[in-house]
Amino acid sequence: MVDASLPKTLTLISHFQSKSLPIVYTQHGHTEDELSGRTKNQLVNRWGPSGSIARYTSEWELIPEIKKHVGDAPVIQKNTYDAFINTDLEQTLHDRKVERVVVCGVMTDCCCDTSARSAFNRGFETWLASDACGTATKKQHESGLNGFGYAFGDVLTTEKITKQIS
Repeated sequence: MVDASLPKTLTLISHFQSKSLPIVYTQHGHTEDELSGRTKNQLVNRWGPSGSIARYTSEWELIPEIKKHVGDAPVIQKNTYDAFINTDLEQTLHDRKVERVVVCGVMTDCCCDTSARSAFNRGFETWLASDACGTATKKQHESGLNGFGYAFGDVLTTEKITKQIS
């Protein structure tokens, strides 16, 4: 599911770049203090240190296909599913005059859905890219999309997004 979403994510990146629209990336990882328990983190508590992503490791790095597109775009460091908690993401979006957020990436039912709901709750029109998100299973993917689409925003394919943002 995750590998299948990458080409669509790259399509969205290219489309936004071609229209000179702002792109903000997020990167999930945990500090040594969080992994060791010196600083409390619910995700580390839930998944354990070995099931969590440590910052500055190969698992933490942006994948090369994405990394080559980052350029000067901000990369927001996050340590929980919600990219708005403990970060300056909201201010970064306001600084760039963003009114609509298009969310794509991994994991559909955790980080993508949670961050998209949080964007909605902060007053942004929010779209979740159905084919540019991926997760562990089809059931989890569909569950995340359905929950978001019911009450928070539009769930659209990459093709529909690129047509509507032309």
